Amino acid sequence: MIMEKFYQLFPQELVTFVLVTLFSLLIGLSQRKLSLKKEGEGVEKTFFGTDRTFTFIGILGYLLYILDPANLIPFMGGGFALVILFGLNYYVKMSQHNIFGITSIVTGLITYCLAPIVVTQPSWFYVMVVVTVLLFSEMKHTFVEIAQHMQNDEMITLAKFLAISGIILPMLPNENLIPGINLTPYTIWLATVVVSGISYLSYLLKRYVFKESGTLLSGIIGGLYSSTATISVLARRCKHAKEREIPDYVASMLMAVSMMYLRLLILIPIFSLKIFVSAYPYLLIMAVVSAAVAWYIHKKGDSTEAMEKTEDDDDDSSNPLEFKVALIFAFLFVLFTVVTHYTLIYTGTGGLNVLSFLSGLSDITPFILTLLQDTGSVAIGVAVACIMQAIISNNLMKMCYALFFSGRRKEMLPFLTTGFSVVIAVNVALLIFFYL
Repeated sequence: MIMEKFYQLFPQELVTFVLVTLFSLLIGLSQRKLSLKKEGEGVEKTFFGTDRTFTFIGILGYLLYILDPANLIPFMGGGFALVILFGLNYYVKMSQHNIFGITSIVTGLITYCLAPIVVTQPSWFYVMVVVTVLLFSEMKHTFVEIAQHMQNDEMITLAKFLAISGIILPMLPNENLIPGINLTPYTIWLATVVVSGISYLSYLLKRYVFKESGTLLSGIIGGLYSSTATISVLARRCKHAKEREIPDYVASMLMAVSMMYLRLLILIPIFSLKIFVSAYPYLLIMAVVSAAVAWYIHKKGDSTEAMEKTEDDDDDSSNPLEFKVALIFAFLFVLFTVVTHYTLIYTGTGGLNVLSFLSGLSDITPFILTLLQDTGSVAIGVAVACIMQAIISNNLMKMCYALFFSGRRKEMLPFLTTGFSVVIAVNVALLIFFYL
């Protein structure tokens, strides 16, 4: 809106002409850069044009557009002539140079269409178009590298996620399966989609962006996906690590715990803003405390080698969209919803508190999402307390997992017990403060 108000200070024709010329020049410069890169690689130049050519194409589109903005006859005639020229250029490239790409041709046509877009569309839209063209023009080699490293079934995985989120979810009914229990096919699948989406994003980051990450970064990225799985993998590696590397492995485990709190900070407001408002200060404090303890342990050790790139011998970035994984999560979500409902009926809040500690022995996400359902039977304060209690018991279990999978290595015990004890103690202190 600010840009529109600024434009009103000048004649609209002047502003449009300057914008079209500037955007066309930027696109032309990007084509010039690609042309120079090809010449440097010994590839013969086959571009239709570069900076000046694309600038004149944009200006031509503007001039022909303003001659008849209602019927667009001159504009369409100029576009037809431009298509013929592009066609001749493509025929020469194909017949003489055996080059079949049409990226520069499509970019030229987009440049020609900039004038009506700038005149008729809001500023955010035409700027987005130009930015997209510039980014995609520069990212050819990036896309090639991604395609080379992409697994054979990666596009199938993406198609699965689009299917479960964009096709299956909207089609599911939003009616209770069991009378009196707020459990519908839509809520079950929505919880599955949201959790799978966050896990899938972490999976993509780890596999394609931070494929050979340092130890601490492995804990950060893996913690978003699954802190329990990440800690188990790190503990197995720590079993055979050098003694000076151990502090960094423990620090990475605590960073995974910190990212678990961040994951909950993303999940909770999606399902319940009221609970989020009450819970976020405690979760945010625990995320900061866990990260601070992790950093302190990391700085205490001589972790030069541990910070180098590590290979995923025990790959913890398995595909989060496997059908069996989704079914297991959906089953646990339904189970905890039913158990929580009848626990409240027969044992009240006391039974729910016990259940919250027991849920920490497994994946706490289904139980927490159950509490976030608007049943009206669980007070906000009780829900927040149960979330914190589940986290406490879950952190205890993670420490036990780390001890077990590391073979209770004695060099790791001081760092592991001290780090997790501090995190759990602060969590307990916050819980007591919350009750008070």
